[in-house]
Amino acid sequence: MVQAFITSRLDCCNALYYGIYDELMRRVQLQQNAAARLITGTRRCDHISPVLRQLHWLPVRQCVNYKIATLVHRSLSGHVPSYLADDCRLVTDAGVRRLRSADIRTLVVGRTQSSFGDRTFAAAAPRLWNSLLSDVRQPDLSYGRFRRSLKTFLFGQ
Repeated sequence: MVQAFITSRLDCCNALYYGIYDELMRRVQLQQNAAARLITGTRRCDHISPVLRQLHWLPVRQCVNYKIATLVHRSLSGHVPSYLADDCRLVTDAGVRRLRSADIRTLVVGRTQSSFGDRTFAAAAPRLWNSLLSDVRQPDLSYGRFRRSLKTFLFGQ
């Protein structure tokens, strides 16, 4: 019941939560914490991080990063519509000049004029992708292996 009513609502369009104010993110996180406590029977005074780890749930901020990073991986492999894939250009494909960063599969980060522009997929996705470990960004990783290594990386943060 919790999965159907609460976590599905948290996961629906959660990429829109990227870059929101900490107070708003805290409110959403409180909803996830309450759902985890309801499932496990944990008291309110107990620490929630071990409970989330036991359920294999990422905190909301990491869920948002997870969704955006998986969209980038799918766009680099050609499994998303062109309007998303056009926002994710590798430095090697930019063709400006040969850089050392071209070997580690980084994306071109576009400039924005405002903090709202920083939240768009075209700006946020390359910035988030470039912040991942180079082991996670390997081109030969299948989608399943990428998701597992990404989740492991985000759990460690």
